[in-house]
Amino acid sequence: MTASAPITQDLLTIPRRDAEGARPNLIGLTRGALRAALVDAGTPESQANMRTGQLWAWLYQKGVRDFDAMTNLSKGYRALLADAFEIRRPEIVTRQISEDGTRKYLLRIAGGHEIETVYIPEEDRGTLCISSQVGCTLTCSFCHTGTQKLVRNLTAGEIVGQILVARDDLDDWGHKDALERRRISNIVLMGMGEPLYNFENVRDAMKIAMDGEGISLSRRRITLSTSGVVPEIARAGDEIGCMLAISFHATTDEVRDGLVPINRKWNIEALIDACRAYPRLSNAERITFEYVMLKGVNDSDADAKRLVKLIAGIPAKINLIPFNPWPGAPYERSDWDRIEAFAEIVNRAGYASPIRTPRGEDIMAACGQLKSATERARKSRAQIAAETGAA
Repeated sequence: MTASAPITQDLLTIPRRDAEGARPNLIGLTRGALRAALVDAGTPESQANMRTGQLWAWLYQKGVRDFDAMTNLSKGYRALLADAFEIRRPEIVTRQISEDGTRKYLLRIAGGHEIETVYIPEEDRGTLCISSQVGCTLTCSFCHTGTQKLVRNLTAGEIVGQILVARDDLDDWGHKDALERRRISNIVLMGMGEPLYNFENVRDAMKIAMDGEGISLSRRRITLSTSGVVPEIARAGDEIGCMLAISFHATTDEVRDGLVPINRKWNIEALIDACRAYPRLSNAERITFEYVMLKGVNDSDADAKRLVKLIAGIPAKINLIPFNPWPGAPYERSDWDRIEAFAEIVNRAGYASPIRTPRGEDIMAACGQLKSATERARKSRAQIAAETGAA
């Protein structure tokens, strides 16, 4: 980025030292907030755009963790930065590697809380599944994370920090212009938490991930999965612009109320209406409907026929997910022939219906199995916002 490049004034809240005197973290600041913070720390206004671009490249193109490594900055300016700020990322507590190459990271963040992040290698891509909250408030009955109470939202720095930590571990720096060489080519917000209940931090983190002068991932390589926070769906399309996935899992309100309790607030009709109105929706940018296959619960031919009727006219694909069991789970995985029969009905209706191959089951890293080792009591939204520093 050159000195004359414009800086988007998207968020100008200047980070301050906390009550214990900890320096503000540069990771997770928007471009506008980073520029404002540098000026507040003593960077001349005439240099602010240039310095912002330099810092941005060091943080997100090269992944440096030490101001001394920023060799195109003078020693004096590096000392100023080190005195005023820090470069803080989540800490890897444990890393487990599955027989199929899937990696699950248990990461520690501020306050001693823990989250899980999963890397899934495939022949044509590498997908990083990241978390947006510590725990979850939605209590979906088939999901292991749903048995863990919500602790707090993640900051933008803690969300984008998961990407940086995984790139470190995978030695994935230095391939900005060769996406096919990247170990991490895709991001899915399908880890712990409901992303649309932490909208601003998720948005800011994904803007960093998509920034062409930084991590530089296409918006079409980022998928946000929601259980159905209907009022925020259109906003996600407008302000993030990534691909959308719906954690759907049932074709009647009676069944979905039990599987995905948020359905009692925004039912199937409201959710489908929001999907039809999603910005940029087209055959090239389809919505993914995620459907976990639960034996005797939602896997009948009648369910398959209702599903295709519900989504008729929506550019979509259906990801069929064999249930991934966890200790004490109240469900069983549908039989394989039942899953295939369900897929055939969906296919005949004109919708792609791939059956997702379970990955990382031996390390509890498969879909619906994430749950950190740290649990806390449920907190109010006000407490969560205060602890996180989120608006």
